[in-house]
Amino acid sequence: MARDVPAGQALTAADLTVAEVSADAALAPVSAADRAGVIGKRPVVGLRKGSLLVASQLDAGTGLGDDKQLVGVQVKRGQAPVGTLAPGDEVLAVTTPAQGAEEAKPSDAPSSSVDAVVVSVSRPDATGTVVVNLAVVSADGPMLATRAAQGRIALVREPRRN
Repeated sequence: MARDVPAGQALTAADLTVAEVSADAALAPVSAADRAGVIGKRPVVGLRKGSLLVASQLDAGTGLGDDKQLVGVQVKRGQAPVGTLAPGDEVLAVTTPAQGAEEAKPSDAPSSSVDAVVVSVSRPDATGTVVVNLAVVSADGPMLATRAAQGRIALVREPRRN
């Protein structure tokens, strides 16, 4: 890697460099001949400058299908599991009560959660806040964006499938 690339960001030619390494059965880096084939793919993990690129670190898609919208959700400490969210994770984006409001009874409230898939997660800022980009069905995008803008979203990671 020529420079750091966060998870979910499409690779460009400038992100890649060619290095000579000894052949070793334990290593399976992307070959220089395959360099053009990885441009535009997105890493599922953060990639660090100087590291070898391995095909299993990449995803060809954006995390979005033709029927998905991308919504950015700013998540403060305590609103998501610490350090466990990764691209591809299925999450529930749960609406939290407005500050000072009493929580509605579940039977009186409209659906208070949205199924989503994590596309990318930013690095935490000084306060521990991250931005999580979520892929959601088009019908849920505007409502989720509205609640996210109000700071009323918490994320619950669904069990990972092996």
